[in-house]
Amino acid sequence: MWPALTAPSMPGKPHDDYAVSAEFYDILQAPKDALTVHRLYSHDVARAHVGVLDVGAGTGCVTVMSVVESRVDVHAVEPARAMRAPLMTRLASLPVALRERVTVHPQMLTEARLTAVADIAVCHNTIACMTPQSRRTLWPALAQALVPGGSLLLQLPPARLPDKETARAFPEQRVGRHEYGGRMVMSADHGRIRTRFEYWVKGREGVLRRHTETFWMWPALRAEIVADLTTYGFVPRPGQVDSSVLSMHLG
Repeated sequence: MWPALTAPSMPGKPHDDYAVSAEFYDILQAPKDALTVHRLYSHDVARAHVGVLDVGAGTGCVTVMSVVESRVDVHAVEPARAMRAPLMTRLASLPVALRERVTVHPQMLTEARLTAVADIAVCHNTIACMTPQSRRTLWPALAQALVPGGSLLLQLPPARLPDKETARAFPEQRVGRHEYGGRMVMSADHGRIRTRFEYWVKGREGVLRRHTETFWMWPALRAEIVADLTTYGFVPRPGQVDSSVLSMHLG
């Protein structure tokens, strides 16, 4: 199962995505995702000496971890206004010395035109929701944003379509007199994965409101993504932090 897939926005998607999920992500998914982010990326981020690039920053799990664990500038790329709002709130809560090292880019990486700003780039919960064509436009932008020898840490999309509809519930969370809950439902649909998020808020009198938001994912094999990235000068790094993460060097 792929947690927190609504966290980031993806290059090539409309900038008003996540209008529904932005309200629920931090309370339902971010605490668990923050632990995952630290486990997968903190070791490499702590060794950055030029900068860290967070592509599809969402509400800021990778961004905040990066600025805390490193001593370099952090570039957070997040085109979705709905997700930038909680991202900016998180940054505002940081000490001034930390948030002064974070630059938020409110557009897609292909539009930001960043050049040699980082030696570590992280794509967490980002690639799965990009069409194959959008991925192909992202690879050269990543190569441009990294310095030679820089590393790319990319969370892989699902390798194949699900055989049947699957659902995963998020633990319900209480905020004052209200209880927030939700679940993620995934199913195959004409070569894509339909990912539907269902949210609800309960009070003493029962369910107060319900919301849904649907996203699409495109499966891809690790070998396919490696082949695409090698076209732009990336080579696999020896050893893997986790089977869900692809680690590449820019040669």
